[in-house]
Amino acid sequence: MSQDKFQETIAEIDRLNALDPNMESKDGKPVPKELLYGQRMSTMLLDFEQNASETLKIAVRGQHIQRWTIPRESYPMDRKGYLMWRTELKKFHGALVSSIMQKYRYAPEEIQHVEDLINKRRLKTDPEAQCLEDVVCLVFLQYYFDEFIGKHAHEEDKIIDIIRKTWKKMSEKGHAAALKLRHSEKALELVQRALS
Repeated sequence: MSQDKFQETIAEIDRLNALDPNMESKDGKPVPKELLYGQRMSTMLLDFEQNASETLKIAVRGQHIQRWTIPRESYPMDRKGYLMWRTELKKFHGALVSSIMQKYRYAPEEIQHVEDLINKRRLKTDPEAQCLEDVVCLVFLQYYFDEFIGKHAHEEDKIIDIIRKTWKKMSEKGHAAALKLRHSEKALELVQRALS
């Protein structure tokens, strides 16, 4: 794979994610939310798996591509609606990243592999699928967990349940990395309670 092709693909994903009207603050400046998420995913992958393939790097960067275009509110606000929304998102993200890779003339098997990764197919048999899942969980714990705790401050049982579900999705290597993250005191206390 040519480095130029890879860089162009990443730049295209970033260009589309930069259109996100939802902003998040980084270093005191507003940044499009999904652009920042994609960059955080890539940084975490580099820390977690130095030998990641280009296809895994693309899947990681495109994991949430243009996520805001299918809002959660467009599906019923129950468990079934949530699962339908998540399934639709995976299909959408996979198809959009595939179309970018086709534009830059990736081989069909490379495109298929990225689509499989984004759709979380072969989680139990493909080590890269597990690596992507670990990175998703680590990014959540590093950057979004404290906000989640704040939103659900009066539902500690729910938070502990989420930690346990997150933990189940991760490999042993992912667990070790998660315990090395810089957690707030409250987050660390909840993680310890969930794992005890």
